[in-house]
Amino acid sequence: MSNPQTGTAPPSGHAPVPGPSAAGSGTFAGPGSALSSGTGAGAGAVRRRTAWADGVDQLRAAATTEPGRLRIIGAVLAFLVVAFGAATAWQVTDRAAAARDVVERSQPLSADAADIYRSLADADTTAASGFLAGGKETQATRNRYEADIAMAARLLAKAASNTSGSDTAARQIGKLNSLLPRYTGLVETARTNNRQGLPLGGAYLRYANAQMRGELLPAARELYVAETAHLRADYDSAKAWPWLALSAGVVALGALVWAQRRNYRRTNRVFNHGLLAATTASAVVLLWLAVGHSVARAGLNTSYEDGARSLNVLNEARIDALQARGDENLTLVARGAVVTKDQQDFYEVGYRTGMKDLAGAGRSGAAAADSKLGSALALADDDAGRRPVQEAVETVRQWQARHAEARAADDQGDYDRALAKVIGGGAATGQSFDRVDTQLAGALDHEQRQLRQAADDGRGALTGLVTGAVVLALLGATGAVLGIGRRLSEYR
Repeated sequence: MSNPQTGTAPPSGHAPVPGPSAAGSGTFAGPGSALSSGTGAGAGAVRRRTAWADGVDQLRAAATTEPGRLRIIGAVLAFLVVAFGAATAWQVTDRAAAARDVVERSQPLSADAADIYRSLADADTTAASGFLAGGKETQATRNRYEADIAMAARLLAKAASNTSGSDTAARQIGKLNSLLPRYTGLVETARTNNRQGLPLGGAYLRYANAQMRGELLPAARELYVAETAHLRADYDSAKAWPWLALSAGVVALGALVWAQRRNYRRTNRVFNHGLLAATTASAVVLLWLAVGHSVARAGLNTSYEDGARSLNVLNEARIDALQARGDENLTLVARGAVVTKDQQDFYEVGYRTGMKDLAGAGRSGAAAADSKLGSALALADDDAGRRPVQEAVETVRQWQARHAEARAADDQGDYDRALAKVIGGGAATGQSFDRVDTQLAGALDHEQRQLRQAADDGRGALTGLVTGAVVLALLGATGAVLGIGRRLSEYR
């Protein structure tokens, strides 16, 4: 048949392709056209579904069947048990590290800071005692002064290498390192002038003492306060309850109990061995965590209450005794040259203030409750800690009586007799001060041992908990999966 338009026949095997209609109604698209492939802009274009949407649909479809629900339950139970074990391991590790820092880092640094303060104060006191002796200064006095300065320098170097993360501590250490050589230079100048009989030596010694009290000792106290605050922060971190781990354990245990109850209601079987094993493992970890942390917390509380607090008070008492002794010496060095606004001897006022802080205002009887020695007695929890403090109280009263005799002699113009009462032989105030310092040092050693023992006992309660929690959590998760798998096998 011939084509009406061209008069020729169409190619063999091909259907005619219609042209546009008169109404302009679009063209027919062949198989390879854009419209037929769905990629064009036509109204019939189809959007591709995402993998997430397909996964949600599959999960929803699986949840409508018991095997699908069991698979979801098994996955959730395994996740909860593993999460519980991970939270326990993380939080126990954190608290164990804080407890270790209490014993091995922050407490030793706090003790070193207290020793820096004590060494500087004792060096100042010893320098004044040597100055009073003049040409009769003993080698023991000289050696004590040099040992104090050497100890302060050594402890400053140790603190500089171990203190980290504290700008205050680093700043005070740098300040002390720069001021200490200046102080020792002033003391040597005072000693040289004093041996030559020049009155300028007393002025140099008073200036050195003013620098010690106005700059060195405040910097040392700031260092001690910073390290003590760090120690308290470590205690707080070590004692903090692991609420995340405890909460995760309760949730995991509750989910396991619910899963077993659900299994019982559907099968009338009392126990599922896998779920029972998972529940037991989780319960053991939760109980271990609660009891272990409680014991550790109790040990750390004992360490702080019976050790750290006592150490703090005893260090303050020892410092008060050193400052009182320094003021007592400088009273004779200055000979009334330095007075307060109401015309009282500046150093004698300082001595009385230090003694009041140390043991109370009285000169007989027990220490006042609000004094340093009274507080130390109240905090001491055994005879071994109480005995040296009681002896220190008695010695302080003796010291006060001897000091009164020295002041009476000085007020009467008998300077040599007053000097002998302060730096002389066995009946001098210097002997009383040395006994007080030794007794307080013994009490400090006892409290230090108690602190370490209680803190070590607390740390010991956490031993093995991290490893045990991880192992039991993995066993619990495995048991949960196997228990659910046992139920799934019944549908095959």
